[in-house]
Amino acid sequence: MKKNIFKITNIFALVVFISLTSCDNISSSVEVEKKPETKLKITTPQPSPKATVEQRVGLTDVSVEYSRPGVRGRAIFGDLVPFGKTWRTGANSNTKVTFSSDVSIDGQTLNAGSYGLYTVPNENSWEVMFYSESDNSGVPRDWDETKVVAKTNVEVYPMPMNVETFTITFDDVSGTSAVIGLLWEKTYVGIKFEVPTDKLVSKTIAAVMAASPEAGDYYNAAIYYRQQDLDIKKANEWMEKAMSLTEKPAFWQLRQQSLIYAKMGDTDKAIAVAEKSLELSKEAGNEAYIKMNTESLSEWGAK
Repeated sequence: MKKNIFKITNIFALVVFISLTSCDNISSSVEVEKKPETKLKITTPQPSPKATVEQRVGLTDVSVEYSRPGVRGRAIFGDLVPFGKTWRTGANSNTKVTFSSDVSIDGQTLNAGSYGLYTVPNENSWEVMFYSESDNSGVPRDWDETKVVAKTNVEVYPMPMNVETFTITFDDVSGTSAVIGLLWEKTYVGIKFEVPTDKLVSKTIAAVMAASPEAGDYYNAAIYYRQQDLDIKKANEWMEKAMSLTEKPAFWQLRQQSLIYAKMGDTDKAIAVAEKSLELSKEAGNEAYIKMNTESLSEWGAK
């Protein structure tokens, strides 16, 4: 009996020893697997921060990626940016312009894609160059004139106020063109480009009309043709089709139809439709359309 108790006691002690040893090993293992501490890094503002501006012109998406240096009390053009020398048109990497479709600059075609924008500032005009390589760190060391795919000269416009930070804008935006504006210090220059909106829209219209056009398709095509001074008879055909497929034409739709009739020279129909548009405009309480219809009716000689 005493021997059995002695054996049990020894076995129990051995189990306790093994358990304690295992715990120590686990603790040691956990301590070894501790993650290293993350080192803090100092982050400071960039002196010429990056910026991107985007604009849809007609059906073409255009973006400009550039860096924005500041004047910071310095003389800029003719000094920091010398006259007569190629400039990256910003700071750090060259400014990059991207077009989603082909565009035209001063009669020269730029295919859809990205281009480096370089300029040669002078006192009264700048030379502007679109370079086929768009990811250069500033002006390429080995400038390749064959990579200049478009070149134009633009006039310098002095500004009465100081623009502290170099700024690129999209100005004079229409359905067929826009101007890339460059502003810094007291200088503004604008680079006009044209987009093939008519070609793109006409292609879309042809494809839709050949498929299964709906009322909205006829309506939009008609408005576009009227606004762009295209085939007004075709615009009228599409508008009448749109109205025939619309259960209750709204006042703004009737307004567009009246304008097409007026442009065709069919004043009687223009007046009749405008009067209906005016009636619905009053019911809707839309002051803008009340005013437009009233003015048109007066212009067309309505009694």
